[in-house]
Amino acid sequence: MYPQQIIDSLAHVRYPGTGKNVVESGMLEDDIRIQGFDVSFSLIFEKDNDPFLKSMLKAAETAIQTYAEPNAHVTIHTKFKKKMPVSSEKVESHPLAKHIIAIHSGKGGVGKSTVAANLAIALANMGYKVGLLDADIHGPSQPKMFHTEDCRPYSVDIAGRTLIEPIEQYGVKMLSIGFFVDAQSAVVWRGGMASNAIKQLIQDGHWEDLDYFLIDLPPGTSDIHLTLVNELSLTGAIVVTTPQPVALVDARKGVDMFRNEKINVPVLGLIENMAWFTPAELPENKYYIFGRDGGKQLADELGIPLLGQIPLVQSIREAGDEGTPIAIQTGHPAAVIFEQIANQIVQH
Repeated sequence: MYPQQIIDSLAHVRYPGTGKNVVESGMLEDDIRIQGFDVSFSLIFEKDNDPFLKSMLKAAETAIQTYAEPNAHVTIHTKFKKKMPVSSEKVESHPLAKHIIAIHSGKGGVGKSTVAANLAIALANMGYKVGLLDADIHGPSQPKMFHTEDCRPYSVDIAGRTLIEPIEQYGVKMLSIGFFVDAQSAVVWRGGMASNAIKQLIQDGHWEDLDYFLIDLPPGTSDIHLTLVNELSLTGAIVVTTPQPVALVDARKGVDMFRNEKINVPVLGLIENMAWFTPAELPENKYYIFGRDGGKQLADELGIPLLGQIPLVQSIREAGDEGTPIAIQTGHPAAVIFEQIANQIVQH
């Protein structure tokens, strides 16, 4: 290893408060030391109570072991520009939201993030204060869907705490790990580090008083799911699936996970996405490409509500890819479907 390797590796680590990497933001001290597999250097933080300190140290260590040397033993010293006085006042704790709902899928590719984005906007259109957390560490989609890929959250001082100001778009407050990592690079994080990052976005986000807080979970079951259950009092969970048998197998596991006695989160219902395809030139026809009523049958079998069946519509896909989810087009036939599902959630 040589110093430039360390510098290049750390260029992959962004500081959440500014969106810049630690090298260009001047956080890396000129004291890199390398002896065999031992590497040491210092990172300079603005304050000694910086909320990102622990996650930044872990991210820096991981970056070096990922991009420079997997066997590197990393020692990071911390320096501070100023120390913050200890306040004797107790910071009041407020509930995150009146309703906290996890959007889950057993497998990827079933449209979970599309559903989460459109439901968040549909609820906001109804006049509710809505927050959306993109908790899919390894495949964050919401910055793309909300056309906010170039946005960078900034920090704000609230009642003696440094918080992260969410990005607001289409009436929804949103945070995603996608705002803090290089969009072109894979996020190679262990479960503990990913869980800590999600906890930080929850605890240090300036969410204010929300009516609904939706969480776009990663597919499957993992440490992140357990972290969120332990960290938050979830109102309930919504499981998204397609009618395809291979998707239904994983959807069943998702429902079972939330019903597990150690988790015990109410399942508000199931959404069947890509339920059928209707070509524009044949509006009366339905083609069941992925199978017919698989989600409906699973919901009946498990005794949970079927919140809705969403057809395979080109405009839903195009709107999401363009960063303008279909739900912003109130009155559009596809938007009405999400409005109806949102109404069921409100009435639950």
